[in-house]
Amino acid sequence: MEVETPILQPIASGAAARPFVTHHNALDMDLYLRIAPELYLKRLVVGGFERVFEIGRDFRNEGISPRHNPEFTMLELYQAYTDMYGMMELVELLVAEAALAATGSTTVSYQGEAFDLTPPFERHSMEFLISKALGEEVSLEMGVERLAAVARGAGLDPAPHLESGHIVMELYEALVEPQLRSPIFVTDFPQVVSPLARRHRDPAMSGRAERFELVVGGRELANAFSELTDPVVQRQHFEEQAAEREHGNLEAMAFDRDYVRALEYGLPPTGGMGVGIDRLVMLVTDAAHIKEVIAFPTLRPEQR
Repeated sequence: MEVETPILQPIASGAAARPFVTHHNALDMDLYLRIAPELYLKRLVVGGFERVFEIGRDFRNEGISPRHNPEFTMLELYQAYTDMYGMMELVELLVAEAALAATGSTTVSYQGEAFDLTPPFERHSMEFLISKALGEEVSLEMGVERLAAVARGAGLDPAPHLESGHIVMELYEALVEPQLRSPIFVTDFPQVVSPLARRHRDPAMSGRAERFELVVGGRELANAFSELTDPVVQRQHFEEQAAEREHGNLEAMAFDRDYVRALEYGLPPTGGMGVGIDRLVMLVTDAAHIKEVIAFPTLRPEQR
């Protein structure tokens, strides 16, 4: 069922991003342009809407690049009684059908490269891909000090307060993600960078979440979880995010107490996913820059 959720929100949460802030005069309160509709869509699942989606604008107060615009179009969907593996199957079909509808083929040419979008896509854990890139084993179990030494050896400068999962994420974003070409699911994200995702069901995967990103041509195309449904654990994760804010992470999520209360009523096992529509359009139309697929992209004012 297609739904609409608020664009003006009292708390900017549901993603790791800095929001735009505005002020409502009649209520004398600050409101934020949404960075994601996630927490409202999951409230609907709590309320009995078992499959919901929204295609709409999100707003993030961040830099402009070939893949970033301050306002962009996102498809977000949530489905009860499934998980991240169900989301994998869904996004494989979605991407393949989009390519077929736009180009007549599931093989697309993008900036001189050919990408076969025929399911199934390759799947690898984040730590496996980092280890492969560095030529040495990297894992959360190494601990903060050893991981920080590996990061410094790779030319990074991790902040002193970071946990192991933060450093693993930095290594992935700097060394791995830009080099991934053909469609691949990157799985087993650190739990500390996945505060809305359920912890991994495998006891051997402690400290990791049931989360994946779909990467094509060095760019994230989709992000998905097995959703966290436990209100006690969600409250703890929000508290950890608040601590990160105190250490200067302005993209850490805000504590949404109303959402925790919704979880107390009961969120069924749920799979959720967000797909960057602009990036998907870039891929199937061979557009090098996101501004080529947005009619009125945000630009620096003309100097006269």
